[in-house]
Amino acid sequence: MKRLILLLVIAMFALSANAADNDTIIVRKDPRLDVLTAKQAAINKRTSMQTANGQYKGYRIQVVSTTSREQAFKVKSDLLNKYPAEKVYILFQSPYFKVRIGNFLKKEDADNFKKPMNKQFPQGVYVVEDAIEYTPPDEEINNP
Repeated sequence: MKRLILLLVIAMFALSANAADNDTIIVRKDPRLDVLTAKQAAINKRTSMQTANGQYKGYRIQVVSTTSREQAFKVKSDLLNKYPAEKVYILFQSPYFKVRIGNFLKKEDADNFKKPMNKQFPQGVYVVEDAIEYTPPDEEINNP
């Protein structure tokens, strides 16, 4: 019986010593996993930029906030004449009509667009966060 226990103890030490020598693990990974990981990262980045209703988080420039509907539409008309390439929006948040212009993904772009407008609207022009209209480029949609 003592010999059997001694034999078992020696066998355990031999196995543990042998296992300590082979501590290298080789992992073989399918290269397609890298492609899937990159696609999922792009999808996560795009959805983090979206609001719950599918629009993108971005910035607009608030030009005026007034209680006069006529003044708001006059400012909108002036902006459309001066900046025909940009979209102009009127929001009504009782009792104010807010006139906003542009769809900017980056705040820096909105700040650069705002600088010349300060002279035209001395009462103050502000960059505000808003849900914007943005269509990602085709290559971003097809190859996330």
